[in-house]
Amino acid sequence: MALYTISDLHLGFNVEKPMDIFGDKWKDHCKKIKENWIDKVTERDMVLIAGDISWSLKEQDSKYDLDWINELPGKKIISKGNHDYWWGSISKLNNMYENTKFIQNNYYIYEDYAICGTRGWVCPSGDKYSEKDEKIYNREQIRLKISLDAAKKNGYENIIVMLHYPPVNDKFEESEFTKIIKEYKVKKVIYGHLHGPILLGKVLDGYFDGVEYILSSADYLDFNPKRIL
Repeated sequence: MALYTISDLHLGFNVEKPMDIFGDKWKDHCKKIKENWIDKVTERDMVLIAGDISWSLKEQDSKYDLDWINELPGKKIISKGNHDYWWGSISKLNNMYENTKFIQNNYYIYEDYAICGTRGWVCPSGDKYSEKDEKIYNREQIRLKISLDAAKKNGYENIIVMLHYPPVNDKFEESEFTKIIKEYKVKKVIYGHLHGPILLGKVLDGYFDGVEYILSSADYLDFNPKRIL
């Protein structure tokens, strides 16, 4: 039984959103993901998908994309991304599938690990942060703590956090997210959101302050799920 991650699948089977407009690397990206996934992931494994699942705007339109994910091997745990406008009632989502579950103010279990998470948001002092972001930034901290507190209450000490946004700004400064991560003694943090030219520069990927940070954007992983446990 292994634990994998890959995020930012950007599926669009029901919408006109060809991803190769973002570069030749994205050509036939769904085919690449499926082939790589089937080649390594078994039904006994789990895959963490940290947001930006589907380009669909409506819940009913996203079902084809979610069905496509659900039919792949293994159990899937999904957190929300900034483009997941289709995301509706968490209880309804979690009643859709047996092997695909969604994180929002809750957590899931992988062996002796608790899988917690939330979407996250742009961090202060970054190039794209403005006053209008503060409310969402604060709300996402609360959601992360609710998820972490639920796991801690049930005795879990080994914790993996799923975020869609990186937990730091572009200057890699400490944020409220990294403070929470250290406070709860999180072991690993996976996140996505970053694509394209920024991947050629410095990204938060590796051990910092005793926590392993893993960038799981599909194009960063060459559309190949990464084994993390």
